[in-house]
Amino acid sequence: MADQSIYPLLDKIQFPEDIRCFPIEKLPQLCDELRNFIITVSANNPGHLGASLGTVELAVAIHYVFNTPKDKLVWDVGHQAYAHKIITGRKERFETNRKYKGISGFPKTSESEYDAFGTGHASTSISAILGMATAARLAGNSSQQHIAVIGDGAMGGGMAFEAMNQAGGAQENLLVILNDNRIAIDENVGAMSQYLLHITSSKSYNRVKKGVWRFFNFSKFIVQAISRLGNAIKGQIASKSNLFQQLGFRYFGPTDGHDVIKLVRILNNLKEIQGPKLLHIVTVKGKGIRLAEENQILYHFPGNYDPDTGEIIAPDMQNMPPKYQTVFGETILELALKDEKVVGITPAMATGCSLTIMREQLPHRVFDVGIAEQHAVTFAAGLAAAGHIPFCNIYSSFLQRSYDQIVHDVALQNLPVIFCIDRAGLVGEDGPTHHGVFDLAFLRSIPNMVIASPLNEAELRNLMFTAYSERTKPFAIRYPRGVGVTIDWKTPLEKLETGKSKLLKEGKEIAVLSLGPLGNNVSKAITILEKEGISPTHIDVRFLKPFDKKMLDEICQTHHTIITVEDGVVAGGLFSEVSEYVIEKKFANKVVPIALPDAFIEHGDIANLHKQVGFDVESIVNVIKSVLLYHPPFYPFFNL
Repeated sequence: MADQSIYPLLDKIQFPEDIRCFPIEKLPQLCDELRNFIITVSANNPGHLGASLGTVELAVAIHYVFNTPKDKLVWDVGHQAYAHKIITGRKERFETNRKYKGISGFPKTSESEYDAFGTGHASTSISAILGMATAARLAGNSSQQHIAVIGDGAMGGGMAFEAMNQAGGAQENLLVILNDNRIAIDENVGAMSQYLLHITSSKSYNRVKKGVWRFFNFSKFIVQAISRLGNAIKGQIASKSNLFQQLGFRYFGPTDGHDVIKLVRILNNLKEIQGPKLLHIVTVKGKGIRLAEENQILYHFPGNYDPDTGEIIAPDMQNMPPKYQTVFGETILELALKDEKVVGITPAMATGCSLTIMREQLPHRVFDVGIAEQHAVTFAAGLAAAGHIPFCNIYSSFLQRSYDQIVHDVALQNLPVIFCIDRAGLVGEDGPTHHGVFDLAFLRSIPNMVIASPLNEAELRNLMFTAYSERTKPFAIRYPRGVGVTIDWKTPLEKLETGKSKLLKEGKEIAVLSLGPLGNNVSKAITILEKEGISPTHIDVRFLKPFDKKMLDEICQTHHTIITVEDGVVAGGLFSEVSEYVIEKKFANKVVPIALPDAFIEHGDIANLHKQVGFDVESIVNVIKSVLLYHPPFYPFFNL
């Protein structure tokens, strides 16, 4: 007798139309299989586990009720979308999730027609779905439905409220589903709110209400008065709904986001109600793994774990260098203990950036402002203007969201905000939405900015101390995700000379100018080349701005070729700085970049990505050899 499948329903599904063939009573079993599938596959293929386990029933209900992909569905951030991916044609490829050349960990329009909009940054879904709903109305397509799922903290982002403000005023026909997993929004429960959900999502209720108003021919003033009265009553009963009502949305909820049959019935009713609507569901982040439900922050992205018990399989970190994040966390605490003016700021990244180390001892001086990068920067500017010393820690890809505030609120006023830019460079499996590759270029053009990147952990520590010590202008320090290269990093704090580079290896003919941790690969490459009689000069630039022009003058007069190495885009960063100076001074040196091309780099492990773009040791060796052999300008962009 053949073995029975452990996924008898899931095995029958490739696309959502397959789910719609099931009777509604089968959906709970399908959800159980789908959740178990995510748990099993993700155990050895790490990803954003917790949020996706909480939205299994929601994903099934949406695709059961709505005619996707004709009806448009946008998942905010994308942390919640694994079930959606599995039931929209990617089940067989789910084991490649976030792997090199595999499927993306986030919704991606080029990957599937069911991914109506590419996401990865928070609070964008309502704006996107409002644009689609408006386009459908302009095209006369009244039958198309538009759904945005927002949660995992994203509703706290200002952009979400900007979109709701327009949507409520325009009265476009769309549905926002707020996935409240009890972290981003306070719990809002009670029998009356459940009763209101049942009444106000009923097709017959809304039909009767509309008919009564038409029958009595109420004036606009009376209709508004009745609406205000209804909103006031509802606001008293369910205060969390009042804000959404005032923004022009019909509010329904809260309801259990794990009751798939109930969700299907509610969504079927909401399809018939025109205008902007918000359905508030309550889910459990990490649903299905006891340890994940109890430790939701840890299991947001747990790494490898035992699929049976949920126990995390921690990597062996003995005799390993620390993470750059740990160095930041311990160093800011050290500075804060010495100076009560030091404060830490992060937009919802306290654990990831290790500000938790300072928060454990000095909680009143650490500020997690939520998913609000723009506010974080201007808040830091206010603190600096009042005499405090703010270390504002933001991931590089999210720093992009606060560009105007950096220019207008910090740099223009020359306020000494210290930006610690985490996850700079290629970050790996999270891919192009999270690669931090533009910060060098977009910061370099801003007056008053100091821009630095450490070669290793000890240099990060000293750059933080340098920024703390100077406090004369904005100071940006960028560093990568993960472990570095230095085990004994905790040396006495040393103030570095701002704008001064460091000679690592004196050679001839070719000078390699590296910025940041990629310099360690350069050092390894030079060690290999020396065995073949090739001896380039190697300089740790340290500071992109102000740049060490005295060093560059000397290099230009003693070396025929300069190779620049940076973990950022080629336009606007180190290569641009050196090239512009060589042209300005009318030097004849060739300048060769090792940098990222004018293209978005896909997801994958760092080793493969570095090989792809030419950042690995072997590629650097080949670039230096090629320059010596051929002399014409050489651009090492290949395999893209």
